[in-house]
Amino acid sequence: MVARLVVQTVLWLAGMGVLLFGAAGTLAWPAAWWYLIELGVLSLWIGLWLARHDPALLAERLAPFVQKQQSRWDRLFMVAVACVWCGWLIAMGLDAMRFRWSAPLPVALVSLGSLCVLVCIAMCRFVFGANSYAAPVVKIQASRGHKVIDSGPYAHVRHPMYSAALLFFVGTPLLLGSWWGLAFVPVMVFGLGWRAVREEQVLAERLDGYTAYMARVRFRFIPFIW
Repeated sequence: MVARLVVQTVLWLAGMGVLLFGAAGTLAWPAAWWYLIELGVLSLWIGLWLARHDPALLAERLAPFVQKQQSRWDRLFMVAVACVWCGWLIAMGLDAMRFRWSAPLPVALVSLGSLCVLVCIAMCRFVFGANSYAAPVVKIQASRGHKVIDSGPYAHVRHPMYSAALLFFVGTPLLLGSWWGLAFVPVMVFGLGWRAVREEQVLAERLDGYTAYMARVRFRFIPFIW
């Protein structure tokens, strides 16, 4: 399992590097190198923690992002996410380095971006500690005794991992120095919100107790806002 984690992490980072540096037209992009190093270290940290404390969840996280158990809409959504993700990285490479459409960001904003990525991964660690069923796809894990989780971060919002993703969406373009990358964020947040609503429909229909959980915990992403 650990070997698979390392291989998938390396391949994932290599693919991102090809898109970023290919679009940038140069390898002399320190912010992108730091971004990949930070993601690599944090991903391996959380993956090794899962390997020790919850290998079943690690297996779910390493599984393909398109699976038979998913609803058709979620399979299509994940394919769309992959396309948008690749386009986002390419746009930031073109913007920040090749054509330099964006003015250089202040060091404080770049540092804030790096901090947002760090906090996002740390929040995911707390989510994984609370919810052993936090698969990357929308499905009911009946074979694993899937049940409603309402403790830890789930006592405050219904989708704490999506809350963490909001920080990642903002932090990535700030760290890479791309205002155009930041302009993508509202579209990505809308897509995440759409998926959260559809996911809740599936869980309410198929997971005992989820409707009552929705009544207890009113907010999806951010307390007192939505």
